[in-house]
Amino acid sequence: MKKCQKHILPPVVTGISRKDDAVGITTTVPVEVLFAAGCRPMDMNNLFITSPDPEELIKSAEKRGFPRTCCSWTKGIYGAVHRYGIKKVVVVVGGDCSNTLALAEVLEYEGIECVPFAFPYRQSVESMGTELRGFSRNFGVGPESAEHWRRRLRQARELAAEIDRLSWDSQKVHGLENHLWQVSTSDFCADLQSYQNEAARFLEIARMREPLKCDVRIALAGVPPVVPELYDFLESVGGLVVYNETQRQFTMPGPADSLALQYCAYTYPYGIRCRLEDIVREIDRRRLDGIIHYVQSFCYRRIEDRILRENVPVPVITLEQDRPGPLSGQLKTRLEAFVELLWARKEGVSVF
Repeated sequence: MKKCQKHILPPVVTGISRKDDAVGITTTVPVEVLFAAGCRPMDMNNLFITSPDPEELIKSAEKRGFPRTCCSWTKGIYGAVHRYGIKKVVVVVGGDCSNTLALAEVLEYEGIECVPFAFPYRQSVESMGTELRGFSRNFGVGPESAEHWRRRLRQARELAAEIDRLSWDSQKVHGLENHLWQVSTSDFCADLQSYQNEAARFLEIARMREPLKCDVRIALAGVPPVVPELYDFLESVGGLVVYNETQRQFTMPGPADSLALQYCAYTYPYGIRCRLEDIVREIDRRRLDGIIHYVQSFCYRRIEDRILRENVPVPVITLEQDRPGPLSGQLKTRLEAFVELLWARKEGVSVF
C-alpha cells in the first residue's frame, strides 16, 4: 500500500505489463461489461494524473496539435493513451466532456480502436437499457454476465462507501484519501482484487484514528480537481473536505437492482439539475458549511456555476484551474479567506 506523508492511498498503476486485455476509458462507464468481457478497464484520467510527470503528457498532446485552449484532462488522456500503449479505448460521446468526439477522431486516425458509449440525454431506464445492450454487444457480453459483475462489484463499492462515511460521520479520513479511494472506483485501479484488499486494510487503519480536527466542513462539487494539493492546503487552514460530489458518484451510491437502474441513478451525466438533488441532500446529511465549486478551464460545465450558487443554502466559492501543479498564492489567499468566512458564519462572528 502506497503511503504519501500522512495519507494512505489506493494502488497506483505504474505500468502495463499485459496490453492485450487493457481497455482505456475516458470517464466512468459500465465497467461491469468490461470485466465480463475479460478486459482490464483503465481510466486514462487516473493514469494521466498519477503519472510521474502529468505536465509532460499535456505537452506531448500540444506538440501533436492540441490547442492551448483545450481542457488539460483531454490532453492528458491523449498523452496517457500513447505513453502506456493503450490500443483500445471506450470513449463516452454523450453525458461527459464535449471534447471527447474530437479526441476519438484523433485517436482513430492514429490507429487506436475507439468504442463509443453514450449516456442517454434524459434519465430513462429504457434508454439506458438500449445503450447497455449495444455496449455489451461490442464486447461480446450477454446481459446475465454483466449483471453478475454488477453484483460482484458491490463489495468493492461498499468499501468505498464506508471510506466515504468515515470522512463525514466521524472525520477519520482525509479529504485527499476520500477523493482518491472514490475516484479509483472508475476502474478499481485496473486490479479489482488488489483494490478490495487495500481498501479493507485502509479501513482497519482509519477506524483506529482519532477524529481529524477542523474548523469547517467543506464540499467539493464539480469535476475532480487537476490539483490534488487542494485538499491538504484546505486542511492546513482549518477546512476539511467531507464530500466529493462527482467522485462519490463514481462509486454508484444509489441502491439499484439492475445495471440500467444503477447507471440512471449516476447523476454526473445528467446535468446540474439532477446533480443538485444529491448536493442539497448531502449538505444537510453531512452538516456542510460551504461548497468549493471546482471548474476546469475551458470546460463547458463552468456555465452551470450560476445555477449551483442560486440553489444551495450555503456559501459557494468557484475555483478554476487549468493545468496540474501547485496552487498559486492568489488561490491560496482566496481559499483561506473562504474558510475564515465559513468559520465566522458558523460561529456567528462578524467579519467586518
